[in-house]
Amino acid sequence: MALGTALTVEALNDQPGLNVLTSEPAFLRQLRLERRRSERSRQPFVLMLLQPAARERDDVRSALLERTASVLVSAIRETDVAGWYTKRCLGVIFAEVGPRDKASVIGALQARMIEALRGKLQRKEVEQLELSFYWFPDEWSASGGPATPKTVPLYSDLVQPENKRKLPLAMKRAIDIVGSAFILAVMSPVLLAIALAIKRTSEGGAIFRQERLGQHGVPFTLFKFRSMYLQSDERPHKEFIKRYIAGGSDAHADKTTNGAVYKLTKDSRVTPIGRFIRKTSLDEFPQLFNVLRGDMSLVGPRPPIRYELEGYALWHRRRLLEAKPGVTGLWQVTGRSSLRFDDMVRLDLRYARGWSLWLDLKILLRTARVVLSGAGAY
Repeated sequence: MALGTALTVEALNDQPGLNVLTSEPAFLRQLRLERRRSERSRQPFVLMLLQPAARERDDVRSALLERTASVLVSAIRETDVAGWYTKRCLGVIFAEVGPRDKASVIGALQARMIEALRGKLQRKEVEQLELSFYWFPDEWSASGGPATPKTVPLYSDLVQPENKRKLPLAMKRAIDIVGSAFILAVMSPVLLAIALAIKRTSEGGAIFRQERLGQHGVPFTLFKFRSMYLQSDERPHKEFIKRYIAGGSDAHADKTTNGAVYKLTKDSRVTPIGRFIRKTSLDEFPQLFNVLRGDMSLVGPRPPIRYELEGYALWHRRRLLEAKPGVTGLWQVTGRSSLRFDDMVRLDLRYARGWSLWLDLKILLRTARVVLSGAGAY
């Protein structure tokens, strides 16, 4: 912890009636818990960040933060949480902000904070401070423009663990590069034959390109072998995705001993070659180029299509935030098309929380077995 931060906490301890600011790790944990609570209750909260302007010297910023912290904790409610967002930035979580609209709540909080600061600090000091407010649930774009959450500071607790796992993540990236390059080299004759078969049996190119959303909602172009006729209508898939997210299965699928099928089957848009490469999962192999480019990993959650966001519940979004998307994942080797959407998301989150290189290896080995058996493929 920086010297300025330590002095601030110590100074606050000497002031009776003031709550000690929570440490940076504890504050980020509280931020994560508040997001979870809001996801369940649908009750919004506001995150406020306060920091001195970057142009000031470090000693000036530290001294100003010490004086500001005292004002801050005396101006908030007991139910609010004040702490260190970073070593040079104070944060407050305003929970249970009530039924008022976003603009009026943030406006009232901003006015209250500025009034409190002006009552205790000099005018020049107040002008050196930068206040920002972030509303949760934040707005994600489902159509048009980037789908990246506009309020990234709400998810800082997800970024920092990645910084602490730089070596394992670097090893994962190295495995992605070596593994995908090796598979492409070994499979190149088969992939070339598939591309020629697609070109000769239906109009259009062999590779299908589609926008998908990667980690943190960043869009990228996903590659697959084209399995449908050119210029096919995407409405059947949109309608199915809407039913799937809501908990419905494919009403046209054959009912077997495995029960309901949660994948679009008997699709007239699919070519004869397309049915074969889908059944054998060969249509997925061009995604290895996405792995080489860094858009995806060999193992991770499946990257969604932008219009899927329209049906997402708040907690579903976490599958885009907590791990880079992958060609295969825990969902594919656990139940694949026999699992409901909520179960798929839970598996994605379980993977993100328990990720390790050993887990990736186990999933890759199980993927080979699933692909060879054709289980869950349509």
